[in-house]
Amino acid sequence: MPMTDRRCRQPTALGRRGGGWVAIQVTLLAVAVAAGMLGTSWPPAAQLWLWIGGSVVLVSGLALLVGGGVGLGRQLTPFPKPAKTGALREDGVYGLVRHPMYGGALLVMLGWSLVSSPLALVPFALAGVFLDAKRRRKEAWMLAQYPGYGQYRLHVRRQFIPLVW
Repeated sequence: MPMTDRRCRQPTALGRRGGGWVAIQVTLLAVAVAAGMLGTSWPPAAQLWLWIGGSVVLVSGLALLVGGGVGLGRQLTPFPKPAKTGALREDGVYGLVRHPMYGGALLVMLGWSLVSSPLALVPFALAGVFLDAKRRRKEAWMLAQYPGYGQYRLHVRRQFIPLVW
């Protein structure tokens, strides 16, 4: 039976720094790509509009991903546990959402689904549930490491996507 952290009720068995979370996330992204490539196409009458909308969503997701990575700078890590020498970021895109890279990944997956195949919506939905669980684990670590994180969460209410979620 995996150990859990009382602050977030998330399993700690996914690694001290969260390597298991990263592995699952990469797997979901790979499944989304495969589903988009191997799944059936959208109906021809909808393809143009879905391609246009999906492209906008995908590019928006890439912008959110890049903004999050640039905002973290040298403390960027693939692991959800923050770097020991890191600092809490509250400016730039982090002034709009707490986890822009997770939100960016979700938007990229949604955009890919819209331009490729409805089958890709399945891993996208799973990724939404998964990244919300990963967010709770990460926020427990953030609360433990940064005394101002609780106040930051009150100030920045959106978790992933500005004005949406």
